[in-house]
Amino acid sequence: MTDPAAAERGLWIRQFRPAGPGLPRLLCLPHAGGSAGFYLPLSHALSPLVNVLAVQYPGRQDRRGEPALRSIEPLADTLLRLLDPEDATPLALFGHSMGAVVAFELARRLEADGRPASLLVASARRGPFLPPGPSFHHLGDAAILSEVRNLGSADALPPEHPALLQLALPALRADFEAVESYRATRAAPLSCPVVAMTGSDDPRVSPADARAWSDVTDASASLSVHPGGHFYLLDRTAEIARELRSLLGVRPTRT
Repeated sequence: MTDPAAAERGLWIRQFRPAGPGLPRLLCLPHAGGSAGFYLPLSHALSPLVNVLAVQYPGRQDRRGEPALRSIEPLADTLLRLLDPEDATPLALFGHSMGAVVAFELARRLEADGRPASLLVASARRGPFLPPGPSFHHLGDAAILSEVRNLGSADALPPEHPALLQLALPALRADFEAVESYRATRAAPLSCPVVAMTGSDDPRVSPADARAWSDVTDASASLSVHPGGHFYLLDRTAEIARELRSLLGVRPTRT
């Protein structure tokens, strides 16, 4: 008999490569228009020392038949419910762009639930208490597509084919609405360390903007700037993996 909870968890949380028991978990949350597959290279780079889990939001790829969510809070609420409260292995969160905001809200919920994250990595996103940036979700399709291309997303858009673009746009617009309408409320700070990562040439997130993530925690906070733009990590997978292994306290086995 199929376990409904396990089936739902499988829809939302993907594991590309298995890791051994007791190893730290890294839950990866994609950007607007992104999918779990965005983290496949990072999963390969960290395997088998880290149990990399990647979130698949509704409304895209194999979940295209489901409506995409238009606010951040339901995404965080669902993930909190699906993460096994009995799993005591350390859970770190890595969110890129929109995913950083989802990760932050999930970290808050985990903290309130008595199972705080071990680490929050906020990638390519301004600190959540800064004033909101430009808004695109209420504009026409051309403006949204132009912004995505400006950011250089590799997987938010399918090839230049009108029919495929029309399939991708509803989820993309919903994601833009979710992140652009999000306003972080001041609340108790997190107890876990926070690392902000950004690309040195990101057109939307300056190093100063990323440094503002230090406001969300009472623990240590640091900034890591990498060469590249908004999707700097696509060309820096090995480098990011080394940094994450250090942050998570795992070392490759010497052969």
